[in-house]
Amino acid sequence: MKISTLSIGDEVIFGEIVDTNVAHISSRLYDAGFQLRRHLCVGDNEPDIMDAIELLASHNDFVIATGGLGPTIDDLTARAAARATGRRLVLNEDALTHLKERYRLMGREMLPSTEKQALLPTKISLVPNPIGTACGFIIPHKGCFLFFLPGVPMEMKRMLEETVIPFIQSRIKQKTTIETRVMRVLGLSETHIENRIKELARPREGLTIAYCVSFPEVEVKLRAEGENEAQLKDLLDTTAAKVREHLGEHVVAEGGETIDSVVAALFRKKGVTLSLAESCTGGLIAAKITDLAGSSAYFLEGAVTYSNESKIRRLQVPAELLEKEGAVSSATAMAMARGIRKASGSDIALAVTGIAGPEGGSEEKPVGTVYLALAGRSDCTAKRYQFSWDRERVRSMTTYTALDWLRRHLMALPDGETED
Repeated sequence: MKISTLSIGDEVIFGEIVDTNVAHISSRLYDAGFQLRRHLCVGDNEPDIMDAIELLASHNDFVIATGGLGPTIDDLTARAAARATGRRLVLNEDALTHLKERYRLMGREMLPSTEKQALLPTKISLVPNPIGTACGFIIPHKGCFLFFLPGVPMEMKRMLEETVIPFIQSRIKQKTTIETRVMRVLGLSETHIENRIKELARPREGLTIAYCVSFPEVEVKLRAEGENEAQLKDLLDTTAAKVREHLGEHVVAEGGETIDSVVAALFRKKGVTLSLAESCTGGLIAAKITDLAGSSAYFLEGAVTYSNESKIRRLQVPAELLEKEGAVSSATAMAMARGIRKASGSDIALAVTGIAGPEGGSEEKPVGTVYLALAGRSDCTAKRYQFSWDRERVRSMTTYTALDWLRRHLMALPDGETED
């Protein structure tokens, strides 16, 4: 069984936007037990679209195309699909009815040119669009089912879930089941991870291990394929436990969890509150914390103290300490953590200070030097890191390392008790 995708649009092929559609489609097909065979991308050029349709239809069982179904002159997908499959282009009454209803619900006037979205090939099945104006459609051609969906990601995702994947599943009698487990690893390179766990793969038993770098994490993907679903889940459970044993606390999240959702759950479980003092990250840590709903239950406040003056004024970092040790130092990081914890009244406080670059480094403290500090009621610890990437990656790595500090600290606390 072969599935491929086709992205249509000048904005995609010229690099004006990132094509997130193909990544989402591939991921959801994989979750459903299917693998993508090939992906093509063409611009808003009718002959190119026709050639791509003909090529993919000749070598696949299913093709999922996105883009080019809008009302403007450069939206050519429906006409190209009709010509490539030997069909006429007609006004589809069901698509027109949907179009008029969507405009009525939006309270907007429907211009005559908008009817172009209802001009579709004959002998098709409509793919309902519950949140947009353009319906999709399905064309059987040369033993292949061609799905045409809008390029708007939000619309495409709904149509993929509600129509396309169920359609494919209804026509495929799979003899095997595919189960996948994703584990997120921080602080180890892809090579180091593979060296530690590669012996856990059991290809003859249907268990494979794949690695995907999603900086600053590495995703370890355990994939089991076989006929007995219960046995596959047991195999994945056993292997996941061994991965944790081999990688230890470097495994920061599993399944659909992320490091920030894991940290959020730990804060709720442990019953402690947090404050932050950030310098080189400029509020990125606070953003990760507050991206999740419910963070107000444990996150009290964050301060971005970029200048020395703000560290002195907001966090009560002694001026003489900054003069002696510098803004990027273990002593300053600890003073920042203690200062924000005292000002906020939080149970714990975390502070970061560093040199993200590209300028500002020295021989003693080169670009990428970062200090993290964590203060509780009775103690405060700090550590120096040396990250060797560009500014964006230094800030990203610092943010994830800070979250990992919080994760490890919270895991060591008793449940439902604040620190003494």
